[in-house]
Amino acid sequence: MLTPKYRRVVVKISGEALAGEQGYGIDPEMATFVAQEIREVLLQFRVQMAIVVGGGNIWRGIAGSTKGMDRATADYMGMLATTINALALQDALEKAGVDTRVQTAIEMRAIAEPYIRRRAIRHLEKGRVVIFAAGTGSPYFSTDTTAALRAAEIEAGAILMAKRGVDGVYDDDPRKNPAARKFQSLTYIEMLNRGLGVMDATAASLCMDNGIPVIVFNVGERGNIRRAILGERIGTLIGGDTACASLLPAQKSQ
Repeated sequence: MLTPKYRRVVVKISGEALAGEQGYGIDPEMATFVAQEIREVLLQFRVQMAIVVGGGNIWRGIAGSTKGMDRATADYMGMLATTINALALQDALEKAGVDTRVQTAIEMRAIAEPYIRRRAIRHLEKGRVVIFAAGTGSPYFSTDTTAALRAAEIEAGAILMAKRGVDGVYDDDPRKNPAARKFQSLTYIEMLNRGLGVMDATAASLCMDNGIPVIVFNVGERGNIRRAILGERIGTLIGGDTACASLLPAQKSQ
């Protein structure tokens, strides 16, 4: 009988992943696909799963600020975008039969619970999926930092970083450079020194300080969430121990 490597995880789903092939907004088929993948893992392994969702498919605060908008205002708009995505994902999960709660870092009592750490943990212990929305509640912090912070707070065993169309971390953009090489493993320091852009320095520091591994993989391939939970070799593993210290570049799969 298969045993999951991680009993409690945070799944970081990018806004682009929810947009699917259309590139903007929310693709209902993609939301349903992700919900079904999560449902299968929950039913088979009874793992505890929290989700942090990005908002780049609707609005990016950093993009707004580069065009002259006040950075704090632009970031708050991004937090609202993540809440829209969280509600869409909650709808898809509950249609799949998964009991779900949305918790927001900014109070929106009419549509979601406020984030309370102990309540979130209790929901997880009862088998519910908890979706963390509205980032950290403060501007200047990314949703990657939110994922790292929430993972540390709820004592998650790993962060599963679900990307769209990219099956790991490469030394160049594989969609533009066919010769780009994929890393099977990296340390946090190597990732930052190489400027690979997987996550920002604040998120990496939180993961490194709390010993939280990050698995970067393609969410669009069926069964990948299950493989990551089981600890199978998938995507790119980012960690801080000696087992991750050597870089193992692999040719991009065809």
